[in-house]
Amino acid sequence: MMTRLFGNKKTTNKTYGTLPENGVGKFNDITDKALQEIKKLGATHVWYTGVLEHAVLTDYTKFGVALDDADVVKGRAGSPYAIKDYYDVNPDLAVDVRKRMKEFEALVARTHGNGLKVLIDFVPNHVARFYTSDAKPSGVQDFGAQDDNSVTFKASNNFYYIPGQALQVPKTYNPLSGTFRGPQEDGTFKENPAKVTGNDVFNAAPSENDWFETVKLNYGVDIQNNRTTHFSPTPDTWLKMRDILLFWAGKGVDGFRCDMAEMVPVEFWAWAIPQVKEKHPGITFIAEIYNPKEYRNYIQTGHFDYLYDKVGLYDAVRRLMENKGQGNTAEITNVWREESQGISNHMLRFLENHDEQRLASSEFAGTPLAGIPGMTLSATLGSGPVMVYFGQEVGEPGKGQEGFQGEDGRTTIFDYWGVPTHQAWMNNGKFDGGKLTQDQKDLRAFYTKLLNISTSREAIRQGKFYALTAEPNAAPAGVYAYMRHTAQERILVLVNFNRQSTNYGLTLTPPALAAMNLDDKGAFILQDLLTDMPPLFFQPSVKTSITLAPMSAHMFLLQKK
Repeated sequence: MMTRLFGNKKTTNKTYGTLPENGVGKFNDITDKALQEIKKLGATHVWYTGVLEHAVLTDYTKFGVALDDADVVKGRAGSPYAIKDYYDVNPDLAVDVRKRMKEFEALVARTHGNGLKVLIDFVPNHVARFYTSDAKPSGVQDFGAQDDNSVTFKASNNFYYIPGQALQVPKTYNPLSGTFRGPQEDGTFKENPAKVTGNDVFNAAPSENDWFETVKLNYGVDIQNNRTTHFSPTPDTWLKMRDILLFWAGKGVDGFRCDMAEMVPVEFWAWAIPQVKEKHPGITFIAEIYNPKEYRNYIQTGHFDYLYDKVGLYDAVRRLMENKGQGNTAEITNVWREESQGISNHMLRFLENHDEQRLASSEFAGTPLAGIPGMTLSATLGSGPVMVYFGQEVGEPGKGQEGFQGEDGRTTIFDYWGVPTHQAWMNNGKFDGGKLTQDQKDLRAFYTKLLNISTSREAIRQGKFYALTAEPNAAPAGVYAYMRHTAQERILVLVNFNRQSTNYGLTLTPPALAAMNLDDKGAFILQDLLTDMPPLFFQPSVKTSITLAPMSAHMFLLQKK
């Protein structure tokens, strides 16, 4: 969930609206009832996005929090990835700002009390332009406090610099589109010498499309000198970041989603993650990573538990769900063939997250029903985890021009906003779906059934994989079928991405039967776990025609008659 949006009950939704105008969700809004309903959905973990204190435009100076400059803040609520204090939480999320950490600690305890684990973001690659920690433990120095800013690179520095040049905020960036003027938005944010921008931009005048609101952290890699490494002695940034991880693990956090993990050298992760796991066994590390050539390196060397399956499965499934006819199920085959070589169970699958467009948006699939085959495949193709973004399970389309992002099919991460279909489920804090339409209730019921099957069924949790439609012409275009099986349980997953009914002829070949330790004698029963379809009876060698509804999915339990 985007924590600041989850519990917000206000429905004003004014473009670039202030916190008082548009409202904001609090830690305390995530009640026992909310967590119980999330648990019933089939979740095991909650990823609270935007917990760490980041740059915002709301004024908290009376609480001792420094005011941020609008010239280097995106939107009114700011990017949750422009961290201004690694040792504190976002004051927006507290009912009593002075007790914001206690309110977060209570949320952690409440989450655990409802049988769920807690994930938060760890943002290792960059910080806000105006980083200053007022909550750091005694003896800890801020990033850059001891830097030599007369040179571009020095192994002991926390930042990279552009000596002799002052930062120039992008002239094309009008942060609040004329809705706010004052000392926070005057185009004169001072930073001299300029620090290198978070997405490795060694230019004192980054563009509006760069991560200009952030500063790149230095892990001992001389980026401009063939990326030569200087890891001995251990860079100061490594030590600071390890201690930050240990600080939050000590608060009871069960795992970290590590933002842009591949922009940080794998050697750091290989050094830091084992130290955290030694003190906190069972803690989980997830890497946001987009370079498949580095996948094995970040698992085997970097000790990550899970990696984003964005470039592989997400992109392939998205093309199938889009209403453009450009997808091809052969891409799914390519994904599992590549990932079956030892990393499949380390891949984290999803159809939505805070970065991606809502699948119900006109910019993506245009209907939440496209998520039925897509989510079924994502949840069952392997034994790794799958995640659902809040509002996805009730068909949130991401409409509205919230502010910085504009109208783009996404739910904003930069502005204060209410998420309408999620608010209908939240029902003013009752969390009972009381304002959902019947179609939205049916969609949530599908997600609930799918996720609970996926987390409870042995064949999905730990079974082997056997593709039935991997070869060309093995199924009609847009249809995909495979088995997940153990010695005790066999499940046939059958999905139809087409927007029209499609017939699929099911047979189980001798190699398929042998793989599942079955013979071809007698008849079999297929009992659908996902829908109310009556049981199907078939003989493995006889083609059985199954009519698949548009954008549908089935999970058949296969048993001998």
